[in-house]
Amino acid sequence: MIPYSCFSLPNGLRVIHNEDASTAMVAVNVLYDVGARDESPELTGMAHLFEHLMFGGSANIPDFDGAIERAGGWNNAWTSNDFTNFYDMLPAVNFETALWLESDRMLSLSFSPKALEVQRHVVIEEFKQVCLNTPYGDMMHHLRDLVYKVHPYRYPTIGKEISHIERVSMEDVRDFYYRHYAPNNAVLAISGNVGLERVKELVSKWFGDIPRREIATRGYLQEPEIKGSRYREARADVPQPLLVMAFPMSGHSHPDYKVCDLVTDVLASGRSSRLYRNVVMENRLFAEADASIVGSEEPGFIMVNARLTADDDASIERARDILVSQLSDLASKGITDFELQRVLNRFDSNFTFSSVNCLAKAQSLAMARMHDEDINRMVPEYRTVTGDMIQDVARRYLRPERSVTLVYRPS
Repeated sequence: MIPYSCFSLPNGLRVIHNEDASTAMVAVNVLYDVGARDESPELTGMAHLFEHLMFGGSANIPDFDGAIERAGGWNNAWTSNDFTNFYDMLPAVNFETALWLESDRMLSLSFSPKALEVQRHVVIEEFKQVCLNTPYGDMMHHLRDLVYKVHPYRYPTIGKEISHIERVSMEDVRDFYYRHYAPNNAVLAISGNVGLERVKELVSKWFGDIPRREIATRGYLQEPEIKGSRYREARADVPQPLLVMAFPMSGHSHPDYKVCDLVTDVLASGRSSRLYRNVVMENRLFAEADASIVGSEEPGFIMVNARLTADDDASIERARDILVSQLSDLASKGITDFELQRVLNRFDSNFTFSSVNCLAKAQSLAMARMHDEDINRMVPEYRTVTGDMIQDVARRYLRPERSVTLVYRPS
């Protein structure tokens, strides 16, 4: 059980707080409801670029990192297709420093041309390193392009291509910032050795005067259902063939979301999972096999992938048939009570241990507040999932005729 309190400021900032007297630290997490899905198709990678720009100086603070390091803390951030998240960890005695820093960059960036050029270069080099110079690095570019045809999820968070980041102007930066970065589009989560009254006092002091802004509405098209299977081969400098299958699944708010998550745990979580026991251990064609959800606010996908030891056409076709057979077996025969309890206990354990650290708690609390959910209901809600529900979801989602297949082959 994670004790927490919620309140909101008149400007729309939602705040969630957890007091933890067992630590000498405080974690401050600011989650913005903006991600890659909010970008123009002609300027992809903007949300990720902003993750970097937010460290490039704000209206009254030219050096964000230096200020928090002098307070004995550190910080980082991440971006997804749906959200952008910033977090700070520092001694409780210096907790106010994080609020000062986060409030100033929520108020206004410095909009420095130098900062834009520096961060543009950093992001371009990251794109080259992660996507172009790493084996399978552009997998999500191929896979998302196969799964989505009209929805902005069709390109990855890092962006569709380097040229988009190269042509971002300062006007584009200002426009994106003022349409998305605002107190009424954010959640502030605080976890650590600080009391609620002190949190209310300091949050009001530093964030209370930041004005609300008009948040851009989302007007993009929803992705139509896949009517027939899709297939693509990619040749690249990779060590082994990689076979990836993806099946569209529901978004976060749908009741099937948690069930899909558990379906992939049945398939690939731990050495007792089906893909490890029945595929990797039983067939030398497979070097490894895995399954996971690419979960999103709007419909994402279930991903099943395997690295293979052979590259000929017959081996790749046989590998695909073996994976499809495992999915069909789950859909037709369901799971045992032992498998169900194993994945439920594993989820419970992972969630519990991830909640020990105050930074992990702050991030989980921020996401729960963003979704207007009770974080303490998460494990009980997962435990309501039954074997019949898992079989039903596998039968409806894991159908070959609604799948996409990507095959990476060594060049």
